[in-house]
This record gives sequence, structure tokens and C-alpha cells, in this order.
Amino acid sequence: MKDDKLVLGGHEFESRFILGSGKYNVELIKAAVEQAGAEIITLAVRRANSGGAENILDFIPKGVTLLPNTSGARDAKEAVRIARLSRELGCGDFVKVEIMRDSKYLLPDNQETIKATEVLAKEGFVVLPYMYPDLNVARDLVNAGAAAVMPLAAPIGSNKGLATKEFIQILIDEIDLPIIVDAGIGRPSQACEAMEMGAAAVMANTAIATAGDITAMASAFKKAIEAGREAYLAKLGRVLEKGGTASSPMTGFLRD
Repeated sequence: MKDDKLVLGGHEFESRFILGSGKYNVELIKAAVEQAGAEIITLAVRRANSGGAENILDFIPKGVTLLPNTSGARDAKEAVRIARLSRELGCGDFVKVEIMRDSKYLLPDNQETIKATEVLAKEGFVVLPYMYPDLNVARDLVNAGAAAVMPLAAPIGSNKGLATKEFIQILIDEIDLPIIVDAGIGRPSQACEAMEMGAAAVMANTAIATAGDITAMASAFKKAIEAGREAYLAKLGRVLEKGGTASSPMTGFLRD
């Protein structure tokens, strides 16, 4: 569907698959991006500023939009500093705000995320905040200037799938911004389900990076996300709470 674009901060994208780069060997990133058909890839700023011989930016295909994240930030002040550094490094104006003080479950600090979003949006960043799915927080992020909202499906790296499904659905139904399901998606079928729900996009990292065949899994996620989006636009068939109904007319069938 050529006219069905993902729009973030005035920028249009054909693909609705955002690929994380946090767990990859750099040599595999290019192949993963190409098989995923991804037009946006997340980037930990420290990997672009490591000063080592291998810079991750050298392995990301041209034309792909970088989405630097503020991974490692413990409060809004640190997140803002990391975002500004990413811009100075030439990573562009997109930023994924990640603020976590909890080291066990890696759950985002929603209140600090709202603060950072407000500051960065005023500075012209296209801000995509990572958040625990809470309707009131999502509304505050909209008011703070977020370009999208990125609720977690399950704890980062867990591959547990749509553990927060009901809360994500509330955001999809009530928030007038793209809802990008982030963190915890472990299978292509789960990504497909998120898209069927009406999510604007899905982000995945660990599910692909830890797969037996990384490039094949990236391709599988691409197809699942496309199928889920197509199903959502086609409008899913109704569900009967009780009983069944024949899919073909029964009138006059097998009369005595």
C-alpha cells in the first residue's frame, strides 16, 4: 500500500519495522537492516562515540534514519545531555528517550521521560519516548511534544511478547500519535498481533539478535509486520462470543 506511510515528525517512512542495533556484532548489522527492510535503526550513542577502530556508523547502510537512544540515562538531565551529544556527532534530530533507574527490570521512569521529552521537543528534536504503558503519562507526552509514544510490550530483552497488550490497546484507541510497540517482542507472530491491534510500528532487537539465523529472522519479522498492518487496514472479521455460524449456506442441505 504505497500511500500507507509511517509519519514521524513530518518525515515519511515506507517500513513500519524499527530495528534495534544494541546486541549485534557490527558485521551483521548491514545484512539485518537489508533483510528487515528497515528505514530506521536505533543507535546507542556510546557505540557511535567509542573511539575504537570499529564505528557502528560505518556498518549502517546509507539512507537509513538513525534513532539514537539515551540508554544509560538515569534522569531527564542525563537524557538531554546524551541527545545533544548525538546531534553533535552528526546523528540527526531523531532521539529515543530511554530513562531507567531500575537495573533489575529495566522499566522506564515515566515522569523523568516526560521532563526530557518537553526539553528536547522545544530544541527541535523528533522525540520518541520509551514508556511504561499508562494513558495519563501518554497524554502528558503528547502535551510535551512527543512525535510518537513507544510503550513496552514486556521487559527489555525478555522476548516475552505482548505482556502489556490491554494497556497498549488503550493507548492505540485514545492517543492521537503513532504508537510504536517497543521492547519484549520475541516472535514474528507477536509483532503481527501488535500491528493487527493498530500499532503504527514495531521495534525489535533481541528477538533477532539472539536468533539462530539473524538475517532470516529479520526477514520473518518484516513479513509479519507487513501482514499485520494489511490485516488491520482490511478490518478483522467479527468474533462470536458463543456458538458458531456456518461459513457456507446450509439451507436444504442433506434433507431426508
